[in-house]
Amino acid sequence: MARRKDNVATTWSSVATQTLTAGGIEFPYRELGPRGDTPVVFLTHLAAVLDNWDPRIVDGVAATRHVITFDNRGVGAATGKTPTTIEEMAADAVKFIRALGHDMVDLFGFSMGGMIAQIIAETDPGLVRRLALAGTGPAGGEGIDKVTAITYLDTFRSIIGRTDPKEFLFFTRTAHGRKQAAAFLQRLAERTTDRDEEITISVLRRQLKAIHGWGARAPQDLSRITIPVLLANGDHDRMVPTSNTYDMDRRFPNSRIVVYPDAGHGGVFQEHETFVPTLVEFLSAP
Repeated sequence: MARRKDNVATTWSSVATQTLTAGGIEFPYRELGPRGDTPVVFLTHLAAVLDNWDPRIVDGVAATRHVITFDNRGVGAATGKTPTTIEEMAADAVKFIRALGHDMVDLFGFSMGGMIAQIIAETDPGLVRRLALAGTGPAGGEGIDKVTAITYLDTFRSIIGRTDPKEFLFFTRTAHGRKQAAAFLQRLAERTTDRDEEITISVLRRQLKAIHGWGARAPQDLSRITIPVLLANGDHDRMVPTSNTYDMDRRFPNSRIVVYPDAGHGGVFQEHETFVPTLVEFLSAP
């Protein structure tokens, strides 16, 4: 049974967390923005819970679009055990979307979420109208099998430096990158009540196993995904090398690409003021 509320909050910092039960799993989720149009479902990154979405991106898109974010199985406050494959994560996401009563959505997937989004577009093509992928790569993509090593290395660096790992993983170490990293982390702290549960080490390891498997998997035929695709990244992505973004642009038959200079894996967070209008325009096109 699902528990839903009909209120429409105006900001990410205040929107209520709701719970929906599907397939025996309790999925925490938040939704905001005007109803009536095709909703856009956000699929988040490695080690992320609801509170890791940049408020400027959520609020910016929700100014004109119905936005839905959620914790997938075993993540944050969601029940169940976190899957160890991207395919299982995608299947769970489809269960959640359909349990909400939607038979067509747009998907915005960042990093691991972009991998999940690709699988959904492949296995449930009628469900997805438009696909926005940021900081991600295709199955078997260059360097994806090294995400585990980079994650552990930068986590260690952050412990030594008493900083957040995302400063190393998401942003360049230039003066501009450091400034934007600090601003991003401040935005993540804007929500002060009803915050999600933190990620656990066990969940992190299972997600890393899934990403490693994605990197080792044989490439899929992206030409079969014929819906419009928006690809975005920074030009210095250390986690999922930017070369993967260009590779996907060559392989998708109906894609457009934007790459931000002096930006890393979290380029869309760093350049949110530019990215949000780009994403909204893409989602709103006929």
